[in-house]
Amino acid sequence: MTAANAPSTGVPVSFEFFPPKTSEGAEKLRAVRQQLYALRPEFCSVTYGAGGSTQEGTFGTVREILAEGVSAASHFSCIGATRESVRAQLATLKAMGVRRLVALRGDLPSGYGMGGEFHYASDLVAFIRAETGRDFHIEVAAYPEVHPQAKSPEADLKAYVAKAQAGADAAITQYFYSADAYLRFVEDARRLGAEVPVVPGIMPITSSTQLMRFSDACGAEIPRWIRLRLQGFGDDTASIRAFGLDVVTRLCAQLLAAGAPALHFYTMNQSAAVLAICRRLGLPGGERR
Repeated sequence: MTAANAPSTGVPVSFEFFPPKTSEGAEKLRAVRQQLYALRPEFCSVTYGAGGSTQEGTFGTVREILAEGVSAASHFSCIGATRESVRAQLATLKAMGVRRLVALRGDLPSGYGMGGEFHYASDLVAFIRAETGRDFHIEVAAYPEVHPQAKSPEADLKAYVAKAQAGADAAITQYFYSADAYLRFVEDARRLGAEVPVVPGIMPITSSTQLMRFSDACGAEIPRWIRLRLQGFGDDTASIRAFGLDVVTRLCAQLLAAGAPALHFYTMNQSAAVLAICRRLGLPGGERR
């Protein structure tokens, strides 16, 4: 696909990063962010570990992004939290200048029960709205291919609608490789009264083993034809990346043509694949430098 036949301008983009664990990783991420800032992101989000295990790293990375002049969204999970702990964290984030949150239920390590005062992300969204009004723009998660722990597709959809109706401003989806799954989800959600924008989460394909591992863990489906092609490439990294670039660029073009309001990239703290996709889509800032 070339820029000539892909959607071109005016498409908001955003990026997800995870907190580096080493000083070398932090330095590398700073360079990655500078490269991606050429795409003029609407915001950058930073993941938040289960049980608050990476809160310090999350907040530190958020501070750096804000200092670089870019809007930053902190992931904010609630399992195991109390109203008092959430209230304190909200105050900290507000004092830092954060104006966006990605509100999540979060996952506890195996063997833990549903501790804390919040059982669902909708509880967290409602609490944030009650405590802070419109101080934060709140994104929530959406699962076009159904959350792996959901009792049923219907229950999962109802849980999403509850988050939207509790006060979410928008949703970001788990990544997927079927545009039909996304479009069906948006249609079903709107039918049930959830009208907030649903931004597709985009995962570039750069490593076969990494993609399979992540997808098995989060419930994202890899279509059989993609799995077979990736298996056929073996350890040929260049072919995997070229194939992945074609697949993901085509997916993005289909989503934008069908009315997706923006693109949210799961960067894995890397820039090359995201820049290449945006360059093919003809997005401003995606050109080679």
